[in-house]
Amino acid sequence: MASPLPHPLSALSIEETNQAREIVLSLHPNTVIDFRTIYLLEPPKAKTVPFLQIEHAGKLTPSTPRPPRLAEVCYDVIGGSKVPEYHESVVDLRLHKRTTHKIVDTEYHANLSIFEFETVVTTIKNSTLFQEKLKAIKLPEGFDVVIEPWPYGGPDLTDGPARLFQGLCFGRDTRSGNPDVNFYAYPIPLIPIVDANKRELVRVDEPATGGKGDLLTGKTSKTARILDHCRPAEYVPELLPGGTRKDVKPLTVVQSEGPSFAISGDNLVQWQKWRMRLSFNPREGAVLHDISYDGRDVMYRLSISDMTVPYGDPRPPYHRKQAFDFGDGGLGHAVNNLTLGCDCLGVIKYFDGVLTKADGTAVATKNVICLHEQDNGIGWKHTNWRTGRAVSTRRRELVVQFIITLANYEYIFAFKFDQAAGIEVEARATGVVSVVNIDAGAAPPNWGNIVSPGALAQNHQHMFCLRIDPAVDGHNNTLVQEESLPAVASNPATNPNGNYYEVCQTPISTSTSLDLEPTRHRVFKIQNRSRINPVSGRPVSYKVLAPPTQLLLAHPDSIQSQRALFARHHLWVTRYRDYELYAGGRYTLQSRREVGGVADAAARNENVLDEDIVLWSVFGLTHNPRVEDWPVMPVEMLKVQIIPSDFFVSNPALDVPSDIDGQSKLASTCCDKA
Repeated sequence: MASPLPHPLSALSIEETNQAREIVLSLHPNTVIDFRTIYLLEPPKAKTVPFLQIEHAGKLTPSTPRPPRLAEVCYDVIGGSKVPEYHESVVDLRLHKRTTHKIVDTEYHANLSIFEFETVVTTIKNSTLFQEKLKAIKLPEGFDVVIEPWPYGGPDLTDGPARLFQGLCFGRDTRSGNPDVNFYAYPIPLIPIVDANKRELVRVDEPATGGKGDLLTGKTSKTARILDHCRPAEYVPELLPGGTRKDVKPLTVVQSEGPSFAISGDNLVQWQKWRMRLSFNPREGAVLHDISYDGRDVMYRLSISDMTVPYGDPRPPYHRKQAFDFGDGGLGHAVNNLTLGCDCLGVIKYFDGVLTKADGTAVATKNVICLHEQDNGIGWKHTNWRTGRAVSTRRRELVVQFIITLANYEYIFAFKFDQAAGIEVEARATGVVSVVNIDAGAAPPNWGNIVSPGALAQNHQHMFCLRIDPAVDGHNNTLVQEESLPAVASNPATNPNGNYYEVCQTPISTSTSLDLEPTRHRVFKIQNRSRINPVSGRPVSYKVLAPPTQLLLAHPDSIQSQRALFARHHLWVTRYRDYELYAGGRYTLQSRREVGGVADAAARNENVLDEDIVLWSVFGLTHNPRVEDWPVMPVEMLKVQIIPSDFFVSNPALDVPSDIDGQSKLASTCCDKA
């Protein structure tokens, strides 16, 4: 019996990934190929939407026309002494042939791979120059060196087109025998630079280690023993001096009848009137498709599009310290394999991903996405004070979560769906703040904070971009800016007592950038102006509530800013185009300017009234580290809410049961302290 055809929005299977590999290999005989990624190229929207409409109507048959099944294959072709050529091919898996192919100009760099990072570390360790520099440092007895490979950042003009990486170096105390000792507590002021194509060490940068009032360049340390004043800072439980707390009792999530969600096929999720499809790709992580509530379309696609982390230390070479954590290397090999009972609680459904090895063969990576329900307090409540009767419901959420570890930092991304038809997208930052060496006795500088002796945590920002592809009761939508403003108090006809304020709505007519303004309560609504709410008489809409966080602080003329134009504004609206997915552009690694990103899309000045539009919501965390962030920082959270506004005729969660939880108990007297 033939296996069922994959859904057009399902990620590639292992078999499909290997098929794409074989097709590409057959087109490059007698050639060495290093594969970077192979994953689903989603079919064009114009071909996908008609299929989804037939599916929603329950009329799919084996003869229903299906969108093409496409794989995007990214790889290097290596030959002789030539610099590797970076190729991108699209393979039609049903036709068993390549449909498009291009050799990417050397101006742009392919995203990095974990295999490339391994080569960078080996090149550094085998370098005579690096070993000489390291020997001059005089590491303490029992220490060895750890090299953390990093993207090179925005290159200087003198760097040319070479494919460069940098290594951040740390000392590791091996005397405990524990492989998880915290080496970040011992930063070494050496930054080796590697030409990845030539596999050669180019130079070793030696940044300044002074504090406030010291020069930005040159050596300030009076001793070669630059780690002697550093101190251990452990976080794994067995190495904590006092161990872990002994007074924490279990808090267990019990779902005695199982979860309320249902999974069909490989990626269809249904829960509490919500219906959506879920996939994973190595560039964006979890992606949600074809989202509807109670049979009504809400979104076509929702994903984290991009993020950048620029550092604010002005000393060379830290002006280049800027990562694009999605674009530089993708998330594939950085995604966590989630652990039952730890990363997600309750009854969990895990989804696996498919990655590729350097030879292109597919490999499953387990548990990259977790799906579960959680309680988040009261959903709605009212007490009739006349009768004393209270009706109260809990706010239950369906959570789609994935976690990535990028060297020192962890990011936890969660898409949360509630029973009142709202969506919340949450980003959490945790992990170890990036530190550099600072001299003993140096004054704290303005560009960072001393979090441990000898360890300076540099000021930086985390700038995120959420891509929202709406379908609010259909695909022709309009973005409306809404502000609440004080009215003219002296007008006796409209505001005789001075308490009235105006709500002003402005439809956005052309693609552009916009900013939040909390003093004007500026919010944005995605309206379908052809559908009118029968109660309010207003167009049905969903409202986007994003935090008005600080935008990119780097000077507009700096390379940091030029290569992250998306982070200059809180919101962008553009006209939809297939494969326009990445706010910072397709090629961020070692870029000097954002190319093909959301700024270029907005610059087309296209009509966005009653059109198929895309919103790009930008929010960020300005992180000036504190001592409490060390050695592992407590999570800091940011949230974007997307909630219905005149979409329904009443509260859509009125029918949520108000049952009493029979498992809840009173605290016994044994819990009371005398």
